[in-house]
Amino acid sequence: MKKSTLNVFKMHGWRVDRAVHNYVYFVFYKQYVTAFLAAGRLLLNRFGSARPVSLAFRMIFENYHAKVLTFNDARKILTLDQDLSIEADKAKKIIPYGAANKIIFNEPDFIAVMDCPCRLSRKHHCEPVNVCMAVGRTTAEFWLEHCDKWHVRKLTQTEALELLQESVRLNRVISAWLKTETGGRTGVICSCCSCCCGGIEGMKLARKLKSKEKLTNIVSSGYSVRIDRDVCVACGTCAQVCAFDACQPAGGGNPQYDVEACLGCGVCITACPAGARTLARDESKGVPLDVNP
Repeated sequence: MKKSTLNVFKMHGWRVDRAVHNYVYFVFYKQYVTAFLAAGRLLLNRFGSARPVSLAFRMIFENYHAKVLTFNDARKILTLDQDLSIEADKAKKIIPYGAANKIIFNEPDFIAVMDCPCRLSRKHHCEPVNVCMAVGRTTAEFWLEHCDKWHVRKLTQTEALELLQESVRLNRVISAWLKTETGGRTGVICSCCSCCCGGIEGMKLARKLKSKEKLTNIVSSGYSVRIDRDVCVACGTCAQVCAFDACQPAGGGNPQYDVEACLGCGVCITACPAGARTLARDESKGVPLDVNP
């Protein structure tokens, strides 16, 4: 057994089933995500009005979800110079799910990147593909020893930050993904687009459930947008780049902003040509994943 595989089993302790799931998830990354999304679409289209489907989405979202990150909060993670473990009570406020909400970074300068399975699962996907980052030795080393077919490579913190900056330039949503079967902890940092991201698709599929439950697998960064209406030129750029449909054109006037739908990713802030938008801390949106509060 490879060292990284052994470390994964140690991380899961007596939950050998989760360690095996961890192994399968990353070694068969593309196939796993493709099959999972297909199953979700099938359940919704065929049985969307059935209560068990709503319960299935709820169970999945409790165990597999994401926290949106602003660029500044993500940058702090990628420049950590020591191990970090946030206590459980505070972590639960930042990532408000019953499971998979540990904020732990062991050896955070050990970073790897590999191909995004969501993009690989699409016939016509966005570029670049090599954007999913693992921060911390346990997951990153596992990728490096098992995931050659996904073009895995080790990054320095400087290289990781440059990759993140390129994602911001391309109007990608930065998010930290957590999954019970991968230790229930932070560590996988993604650069997501609404056209490829399976997680964002899952969130939008849940909105179509006949039960009308407000289920989501992605929580806000803890910020919302402030708009200077005197500066806004109503160009519609914000509506074009928003992954969460929080900005909508308004017939030539100032675009409508849905604060409830907004997850505070900051994409519209950097894309706005007039500089009419800023991010502001919003207590109603939860606690930011700020590793240096």
